[in-house]
Amino acid sequence: MLSKVVIKNFKSYGAFSIDFNPDLNIIVGDNDAGKSTLLEAINLVLTCQLNNRHISNEINPYIFNTNVIAGYLKGIKEKKPTPLPAILIEAYFNDPENCYSSLKGTNNTESIDCPGVYLSIEFDPSFEEEYKSYIEDEDKINTIPIEYYTFKWFSFANNSITYRSIPFNSALIDTSTIKLQNGTDKYIYKIIQDTLEVREKTELALNYRQLKESFAAIPSIQEINTKLNTKKGDITDKSLSISVDISQKNNWDTIITSYLDDVPFDFIGKGEQSSIKMKMALESNNDTSSLVMIEEPENHLSYGNMNRLISSIKDKNEGKQVILTTHSSFVLNKLDISKMVLLNSDKSVITFNDLDNDTKRFFMKLPGYDTLRIILCDKVILVEGPSDELVVQRAYKDLYNKLPIEEGVDIFCVDALSFKRFLDLSIALKKKIYVITDNDGDIEKNIKQKYDGYLNNEFVTISYDPDTNYNTLEPQLIKANIDDTSVLKEILGHPKYSDERLTQYMINNKTDCALKIFEAVQSINMPRYILDAIKK
Repeated sequence: MLSKVVIKNFKSYGAFSIDFNPDLNIIVGDNDAGKSTLLEAINLVLTCQLNNRHISNEINPYIFNTNVIAGYLKGIKEKKPTPLPAILIEAYFNDPENCYSSLKGTNNTESIDCPGVYLSIEFDPSFEEEYKSYIEDEDKINTIPIEYYTFKWFSFANNSITYRSIPFNSALIDTSTIKLQNGTDKYIYKIIQDTLEVREKTELALNYRQLKESFAAIPSIQEINTKLNTKKGDITDKSLSISVDISQKNNWDTIITSYLDDVPFDFIGKGEQSSIKMKMALESNNDTSSLVMIEEPENHLSYGNMNRLISSIKDKNEGKQVILTTHSSFVLNKLDISKMVLLNSDKSVITFNDLDNDTKRFFMKLPGYDTLRIILCDKVILVEGPSDELVVQRAYKDLYNKLPIEEGVDIFCVDALSFKRFLDLSIALKKKIYVITDNDGDIEKNIKQKYDGYLNNEFVTISYDPDTNYNTLEPQLIKANIDDTSVLKEILGHPKYSDERLTQYMINNKTDCALKIFEAVQSINMPRYILDAIKK
């Protein structure tokens, strides 16, 4: 299967490499991190196609990295020798049984002796003289001259290859934009081609040609052609007739379409289309190795259908390698969070193969947790309940005049059993995580024992007040405003309450009081342990 991909100067990628699991790979990342481009690059190096067209028809300046183009143009303007940018994509194959020796060699940037293929888009030296003339007037050069470019599709043994040279089938399914062509949907066509045997494909093409030829024998068509032939000399000196084009350019896939319960495929719902394509890709070619790439499988699917699809992905991927991108925490958790690959906007990669097994099982059994929020935010703060979340948000807004989420700070309200799981996840991310917690009147039990193993971790900060006389948030709010609790009493609508009675009122009405504090025009002093956790 595919073990590694190297990308240079393709779209948002400058210099990049990524390793893959042999079975499941779940690519996550923020918008514009390059997830879709990564699948495009893999598909390009394995099929020599981009946007469902041969790469020779798709070479344009916009597939080159903008920074590389800017550097090239700067060199031209400054009259410095500047080589033309080149795109390189390498696919390294895992071949433990040494089955693909014809692709094996060291002709790769890693200098590794292994099987693989590469695709490069580079300057064609045969245009050397034309190019020298082209760059003489640098003021007219605004982008790279793609007219002088060519492509190379070679193995690591430095031999030219074709699609048949790739040792496994691959399919890229983009559910986010279901593009249809005349006739059979392009994904269905690809899967049908991979599923049918050579004899069956030949019979399909032969029968289709015979069907087209029989069109001219229909009596009503013969009458029309007879009438057209009476116009000979008026329109043309040759006999004029109509029939069906039987040339190879109009093959069966341009006319014949797929049906589902007698409904043409492109007339059924988008969710059904997406689900069928993914399931067919997963179930086809069970006797051969396959790579299935899926762009956002959750698109167009209801909760129930998404659940069924995830079960198919888990059950049908034996002998297959699956690489999918997702924005869904449910998909991530349910499939296997340890198979996640985080792609950051700076193109750094974090894998989670070493994630604790208990944490992995926790998220798979309880997939409703929005783990992607933790993964993609800049700073994580965990709190124990909705009242704490509201108060912490208000404290942040008072301090920085913005809600925390506006600055990439995400506050999570999690139950007691979940704290350690989220801490493990954040540690795996090497991301700072802050826990705002009550001491509940017992530091030894509720802090030291509860967070044993985390208190000295560089990525974890447990923020609490050691004063056990103020054991929860409500008395902590009284303590923070002890010099003057009148504003707090006014916000809560009980200006004549004593501090003790106000404390008890807040304990009995936690969320309602926290909401009033969050929405209040006036500001109050916030507990020090909360301010310590939210400071930048």
